[in-house]
Amino acid sequence: MRDLTTLPDLNVALIQTTLAWHDRKANLEHFEQLLEQARGTDLIILPEMFTTGFSMESQTLAEAENGPTSKWLRAQAAKLDAVITGSVIVQAADGSHRNRLLWAQPDGEVLHYDKRHLFRMAGEHKHYTAGEHQVQFELKGWRVRPLICYDLRFPVWSRDAQDTDLLLYTANWPGARRLHWNRLLPARAIENLCYVAAVNRIGTDGKGFAYTGDSQVLDFQGETLLGAGEADGVFQVVLSAAELAAYRMRFPANLDADTFELT
Repeated sequence: MRDLTTLPDLNVALIQTTLAWHDRKANLEHFEQLLEQARGTDLIILPEMFTTGFSMESQTLAEAENGPTSKWLRAQAAKLDAVITGSVIVQAADGSHRNRLLWAQPDGEVLHYDKRHLFRMAGEHKHYTAGEHQVQFELKGWRVRPLICYDLRFPVWSRDAQDTDLLLYTANWPGARRLHWNRLLPARAIENLCYVAAVNRIGTDGKGFAYTGDSQVLDFQGETLLGAGEADGVFQVVLSAAELAAYRMRFPANLDADTFELT
């Protein structure tokens, strides 16, 4: 078993804000200003499709895998000495369009996760190709597993079989289903015995859908450590590996978890 007590605390920043519809330049300029407020943190999380808003116009908006947003993220991560992550519309090497979370590290490496569950009610499955693999990233010894928006509804895909310390959700989750967001996130934290950090946007998109934020960080018991409500800004919290380790020792429900295979 890993000794979490040897890990440093993790300083996490959530950026909850409005998004300019289909305007990458405006969004990157806006986030560049906000990122300065997150200086000194280890991990900075941006919303889903943070350069465009949640759009189905993948043909016209998709960037190459090493496109301008990937390069911008690398530069910002190096400047702030922090991992920066959020999802963008990408055309993969095989020509498919992906809702892809980019994980930009200060050393210049960019890793990724492709959204598995595409939001059928908006037709996302008609414009994007679903991801096939869970992924896990490491940051200062912490195991971080990223997921995107609609993935939250699927507990099997969210279920931890890899000793994850932090589940990360980036989203464009509309206010009409705010109740679901606020109930499912604590469930994921409790069932996986881990922290959860979730970033949503605010404002109204180009289709007229309103977003009410509720970006938040929860501990392993589903208790709120940070709640942004509907505010615009940068929100920070420090996660304790020692507290996570102590809880898992007191309540090792993971030892009785069912085994299963994803296909």
